[in-house]
Amino acid sequence: MEALRPVPRTLLRDRAYAAIRDAIVAGEIEPGAVVRDADLAERLGLSRAPVREAFARLVDEGLLESKPQSYTRVTPLLAADVRDAAAVVGAMHELVTRTAVPRLRDSDLAAMRAANDRFAAAVRAGDVDEALRADDDLHEVLVAAAGNRAAAATAARYTPLIRRLERQRFGEGGSCRSAGLHERLIEACAGGDVAGAVAVTAEIWRTLTALADPD
Repeated sequence: MEALRPVPRTLLRDRAYAAIRDAIVAGEIEPGAVVRDADLAERLGLSRAPVREAFARLVDEGLLESKPQSYTRVTPLLAADVRDAAAVVGAMHELVTRTAVPRLRDSDLAAMRAANDRFAAAVRAGDVDEALRADDDLHEVLVAAAGNRAAAATAARYTPLIRRLERQRFGEGGSCRSAGLHERLIEACAGGDVAGAVAVTAEIWRTLTALADPD
């Protein structure tokens, strides 16, 4: 049997980051809640070091706020933050859509249609987790086809801020995204209509911007 190798520190940090980020986005750790590295390290089965590194990244991304020698806590859910994040993420998705459409294969379009079918079914069932996974899967087809790592990283950084509000709206019985808009996006992609696909992408993200300020 091949000898076991130590798990790289970076992987432990990434594991801690993903787990804490997902708990914040899901509302399992509520806005304003104080988080402690020792408590979360114990819950995650990790040492405190990767959890502290994850905290630093989450502070940088706006999901945590920290006062040195005092506290680290989950940031409040502010409409202005969501609007700003939606504007940035939307711009990145418009960029990748413009690049991706001419590169899409039949298998990519089939993957987008399958993801949208899952999304629509999940919305009907009130399954927020599956709806958001399916939504991610649909847009990830375009991100992967575009191959723009900077755009992908920027979108990944700010999307969790938006997801917090989307989950809240789903929990209130609403739907933040439209399977019909997805269908229009897929139709434009299938027809090689770059301008049309970019226009629908912009509309999708405008709905999220409006979500942050429904009044």
